[in-house]
Amino acid sequence: MTAENEAADSGALVGGMVNAGAVFRRGALVERPAPRTARALHTHLLALKEHGFDAAPTPVRLTEDGREQLTFIPGDVALPPFPRWVTTETALRSVGSLLRRLHDACTAIGVDACAEWPRDLADPEGGTMLCHNDVCPDNVVFRDGRAAALIDFDLAAPGRPLWDVAMTARYWVPMLDPASAAALYPAGLDAPARLRILADSYGLSPRERAELPGVIEQATTSCRAFVADRVAEGDPVYVQALSERGGWQRWDRMQSWLVAHHETFVTALLD
Repeated sequence: MTAENEAADSGALVGGMVNAGAVFRRGALVERPAPRTARALHTHLLALKEHGFDAAPTPVRLTEDGREQLTFIPGDVALPPFPRWVTTETALRSVGSLLRRLHDACTAIGVDACAEWPRDLADPEGGTMLCHNDVCPDNVVFRDGRAAALIDFDLAAPGRPLWDVAMTARYWVPMLDPASAAALYPAGLDAPARLRILADSYGLSPRERAELPGVIEQATTSCRAFVADRVAEGDPVYVQALSERGGWQRWDRMQSWLVAHHETFVTALLD
């Protein structure tokens, strides 16, 4: 999870958690630790280009020391606490449209069944399309206030398109209780209205709209398990983040809030 920007032609790129401090820009290239699925991912990214999706990095090569090189995508990436410009209605609609474009290309490509895709944030029901699974503000490149590209496909795995929409909604609506949202997002965001905007811009069907709040609850449970695994392993980044952001009480509060407002979200999506 690493953000990119146009601040310099070379040097470390700031942002993210998993690869913080290990991602560098080298002119027109980005060099970063290669994920375990790098070869399959590189094939997938190249196939995206062939199917008309040009809003993702182009893989260049894998190095002998376990790193990968990809093309640098110029633009603006928001880092937490997130600025107002990344929460505008225009920004939100552009994210939904960009995700739909990605999914249309991914559906045409299919999934490499031989690759051992990560299960960390993967759809527990699986699927025949490769989901990004981490479309957070840190991983979306903006130009002129609109989402222009997606980066960091490290957690990509097979799943349902609706799962990826749910994961995206968690970050972009955001689907957080007010206290949790206030720590990272500007005040005054209307979650039900923003969820409807995301669904409209993506083009969800009535059936998918009715299912979305429940899938968001399911995705939140998976995200909690992801954090729990990292904390149990003693990952200092996640241990610190858990402590600074309210501990497990915050996760309890988020999950209770989602369940309590389930029908409100369904109504907002279907009315």
